[in-house]
Amino acid sequence: MKRILFIVPPVIQYEDFISPAENVKTIIKKDKAFGVVITDLPLGIISLSAYVKQNPEVSSEVIDFNVLLNQAESFDYSTFSGFFRGVLDGKKFKDYAPDIIGVSSLFSSSYASLLDIGKICKEIFPEAVLVAGGGIPTNMYKEIFRESDCFDGLCYGEGERPLAGLISSANIPEYLEKTPSWITPKKAEAKTLFHYDFIENLDEIPFYDYQMLDIRGYGLSPTIAAYTSIDSELKSIPVMTSRGCVFHCSFCAAHTVHGRSMRYHSLKRVKEDLLRLKKDFKAGMIIFQDDHFLADRKRAFSIIGLMRELNLKAFFPNSLALYALDRSMLEALKSIGVNQLILSIESGSERVLKEIMHKPLKLSDSARVVADCRELGIYTDVNILIGLPGETKRDIEDARAFLKSINANWFRINSATPLPGSEMLEICTANNWLSGNIIDGNYKRAVIDTPFMSAEYVQETSYQMNLELNFVCNSDIKLGEYAAALKGMENAISARKNHAIAYYYAAICYEKLGDASKSAEYRKRAKETALENPFWGKYMKLFGIPLGG
Repeated sequence: MKRILFIVPPVIQYEDFISPAENVKTIIKKDKAFGVVITDLPLGIISLSAYVKQNPEVSSEVIDFNVLLNQAESFDYSTFSGFFRGVLDGKKFKDYAPDIIGVSSLFSSSYASLLDIGKICKEIFPEAVLVAGGGIPTNMYKEIFRESDCFDGLCYGEGERPLAGLISSANIPEYLEKTPSWITPKKAEAKTLFHYDFIENLDEIPFYDYQMLDIRGYGLSPTIAAYTSIDSELKSIPVMTSRGCVFHCSFCAAHTVHGRSMRYHSLKRVKEDLLRLKKDFKAGMIIFQDDHFLADRKRAFSIIGLMRELNLKAFFPNSLALYALDRSMLEALKSIGVNQLILSIESGSERVLKEIMHKPLKLSDSARVVADCRELGIYTDVNILIGLPGETKRDIEDARAFLKSINANWFRINSATPLPGSEMLEICTANNWLSGNIIDGNYKRAVIDTPFMSAEYVQETSYQMNLELNFVCNSDIKLGEYAAALKGMENAISARKNHAIAYYYAAICYEKLGDASKSAEYRKRAKETALENPFWGKYMKLFGIPLGG
């Protein structure tokens, strides 16, 4: 029997977890604020597990440190390493005695933890083969091998076939050196060209190994809770019905793992999976994690029909291509309970979209989709990036003006982050425009410093725009939709308990809704918080918000 232990590192760095900045969401553990840990269900790992366990001589276990951090009632470790060691050195996993350990690292914020986990695993399980996969090993293998001698191999791109081959190999070191989808220190030093080993027909992968996970642990995920119109009473389960994305957006790196060509599960297989998720896992909402769900509109309509037939609701956290969101598609989505859409408008500047992002989107399409969604009663949550290499302050002001002209319900203004494998990182590196380490970039901490604007300017401006668009110029308040506006304000307060500006505008909503007592309470909280906390006092003054109410 070959025993595999899969490990998911935290997607947050230790300092960001233990000492969160003022402009990020927090969670309270024993009266102390910690940074929020995203607990998205690891589809990559349960796909790998299902594929390799077609071999009856294979077993698997998983440790998701994101779930463990979320579940912990307190956290007293001085480093993440101590936390990792405490779990890995426990009786459960020592008794399991894995033959192969696979670490999944998708985001640059998990880079340091990847190295720490590798070192600890080699100490506790010296006989195990230690490998890693995901976006970070695929794109940062040189850095990993430079800083660590613990990993026997790093997977290049998707890992189902490479891992199955590794398991069945009679000579693992030789297999790693000869197989072009595995990166080793020797091959990296020789500058070997690596190749993907994709599964073209995704139906070759069995039904994902959801049963290896404690699904309840992912119910704590703040990803879904962050969106105000999602029915939290429904049990939500993620799926991925396709892989790949045909676009060439400069800020994206997904193509480095999944490629640009689209690959699909058949509609027959999609229906089988949905039926099983509903029957065996009591799913009421399906979270579609496809990078480009609308690549084939006919197929998308067919899947929506299956969802309607099975009485399942849907959510699309990775956004949907706006050019494909015509009225008929929006109405179809609405028919399966899509009451909220994430809209990756990305920029309110036509120049930035075309010349810098290479994103095939017109501002007129964005305005049309937002307007149609409001008519249909679909809550719109807009993603925006500012501070890309080549973007100017004029571009940002153009973006600000456009965004204020559309009546989206909520905006998420993020500092552009150069992901490993993205064109954006290549541009920043070639021009020496990085002001910090790329592993420190987290969409709230800017690390790009160009002749056009500093990283500090970008970071501050992104937060100011968040406050201006979501609170000072809130579209729902402007249109008299006070109940909808209040959901956003209360959501902001739940994420940041001392959010003085959210309290102030929530007080306005309560007043308009006829709750004078709650309005007075929130006005008082806004004033007290602004007076006690200079951070909020500064922004109240900036936007001319009266402390006296």
